[in-house]
Amino acid sequence: MYSKTLVFCFLAVSFKIISARKIVCYYESWSVYRPGDGSFKIEDINPFLCTHAIYAFVGINQTSGSIKILDPWNDVDNGGFRRFNAMKSKNPNLKTLLAVGGWKEGSVNYSKMAGNTSLRSNFITSAINLMNKYGFDGFDIDWEYPAQRGGVPQDKANFVTLVREFRQALGNGRLLSIAAGATPSQIATSYNVSALIRDLDFINVMTYDLHGSWDGVTGANAPLFSSSGLSVSQCIDAWIANGAPSSKLVMGIPVYGRTFTLTNSQLNGIGAPTSQPGAPGPFTQEAGIIGYNEMCLKLLTNQWVVVWHDAQKIPYAYKGNQWVSYDGTRSVNIKVTYVKQRDLGGAMIWSIDTDDFRGKCGSKYPILTTIKNGLI
Repeated sequence: MYSKTLVFCFLAVSFKIISARKIVCYYESWSVYRPGDGSFKIEDINPFLCTHAIYAFVGINQTSGSIKILDPWNDVDNGGFRRFNAMKSKNPNLKTLLAVGGWKEGSVNYSKMAGNTSLRSNFITSAINLMNKYGFDGFDIDWEYPAQRGGVPQDKANFVTLVREFRQALGNGRLLSIAAGATPSQIATSYNVSALIRDLDFINVMTYDLHGSWDGVTGANAPLFSSSGLSVSQCIDAWIANGAPSSKLVMGIPVYGRTFTLTNSQLNGIGAPTSQPGAPGPFTQEAGIIGYNEMCLKLLTNQWVVVWHDAQKIPYAYKGNQWVSYDGTRSVNIKVTYVKQRDLGGAMIWSIDTDDFRGKCGSKYPILTTIKNGLI
C-alpha cells in the first residue's frame, strides 16, 4: 500500500506537469471592428480560460527597425494595451505577451532589421520599452517567414542572432516566444531550431493552413493525421526531429475553417476540384476563411451535410457548391489528447475572437473550453 507521503508527492508532481501546459490565446485586436455579433472587445475575453494571452499585432518601422503601433486609436487611445493587461487583476496567474508581425507585416521589414546591428538594437529596445510601459509579461515574434516572402537566405542565421540579443536584453524573468511555420520545408528554410530554442521560452507552431483554396482542390485546414499530405502530427514530428524539445512546442489549433467553392457540387469529398475560395462569412468578411462562430451558425440551419473524416480526425461540411474544413469540439478534443500523448508544452489557438464567445450556438467558448477541460 502507498504511504500518504508518496501519494501526496505523486499528486504534487502530476499537478506540476499539468499546470505547466500552456493554453496560449492569440487575440486579433482588429476584431473590435467586425460587424454585429462578430465585434469582439477585450472585455469579452474570459481570462481564466487561457494561461497566456497574446495581443496581435504591432509592426516594424521600415526605416529605423523600431516597433510601430499599427492602430494608435485602438491600441493606445481606446486603451487596448492597458485593458488587455488589466485582465491580470482578475486572474493574477495570466501571462500577457505583445506580438509583432503576422502575415500582413510580411518578411521584408524583418529581413532588413534582423540583418543590421543598429536596427536590431532599435527593435529590441523599443519592444522592451513598450512592454514596460503597458505591463506585458513577454514578447512574441511572428516573422512569416525568415528567408521567404522577399527575405534572404541569411535570415535564418540572423533570426538566431535577433532572438539571442533579445533574450540578453530581456533577461530571464520575462517571456520570449515565436510563432513559427509548421511544415518540414518551412523548418528547413527558415529555422535553426537547436540554436533558436536555447533562448526561447516556447514556440507557437502554426499547425494550420496546411491546405486551402490555393491548392485547387478541397483539403483539411489542420488534419491531425494524413497518409497522403501535410498533417499536424507530421509537422510536430519534424520540429522534434530538428532539435526542439517537446516541452517547448505549443501546438496550434485553428478556431476557424478554410472554405472552398466546388467546381462540381456533386463532387464533394476531400480532393474534389475547386474553382475559387469559399464565400466570406458575415463577421470575418474574407473569402476562403470562416470563423468557428460563423460556421456553427451555418450548421444550426441543418442545411449543411457534415462528414467526419476518421483517418484525418477532422470534420468537413458542404452545401451546394460551398465546402468547409474546420475544427469542432470532437476534433479539438482528439488534438488535446495528442498534445498530452506527445508531452507537448500545450496548445495555442488562433484566435480567441472567432470562438463562439457569445454562446450563440450553445455554451460560450466551446473550442477553448474543450482545450482547457482536456488539459486539466
